[in-house]
Amino acid sequence: MKTQLLIITALESELDKSILPTGVDIVYTGVGKINAAIRSYQAIHEFQPKYIVNFGTVGKINPALQGLLEIGKVIQRDMMTEPLAPRGQTPFCDKPSEYLSLSGAHICGTGDSFVTAHDPWLKSQGVDVVDMELFAIANIAHQFHIPWQSFKYVTDDANRDAGNEWQDRVNHGQELYLEKLKELLSSQ
Repeated sequence: MKTQLLIITALESELDKSILPTGVDIVYTGVGKINAAIRSYQAIHEFQPKYIVNFGTVGKINPALQGLLEIGKVIQRDMMTEPLAPRGQTPFCDKPSEYLSLSGAHICGTGDSFVTAHDPWLKSQGVDVVDMELFAIANIAHQFHIPWQSFKYVTDDANRDAGNEWQDRVNHGQELYLEKLKELLSSQ
């Protein structure tokens, strides 16, 4: 089955399929980079999309941010293999250590942990927000030469209260995602 636009989201609680316009395909990856990589790979083979959009939630590192953000770059925040490679880079790997979307101004740091404490490295890299799936989605899209965009809703402050804040706000971005999706569909 071929599709123009494929939405990739971690959880149904972030974006309910039943509220999407007819004909829009969505896949749910589950939480974390491994789940996101596997499901994104499967979805690309199943749907053969021309374009991928990731909607999801993030914790903010930059305290000035709120609402829906467009991500321009994603890095891997939990690849820590020093002295073999600097943090964020996979040693002995020729794949990029960062991926750029079609547009967007914000930097997302992806990792398989829920950020609940200050991490000076994130600030030193200019990371605005953190998530648990985008780097894997962007990596797979890159391998298949599929352009991608990501829109993230800020749910928490990436501090010790982040888990409770995220649970309370996980679905608050749905209306904003729908507005953005309408814009994207009208520009195709």
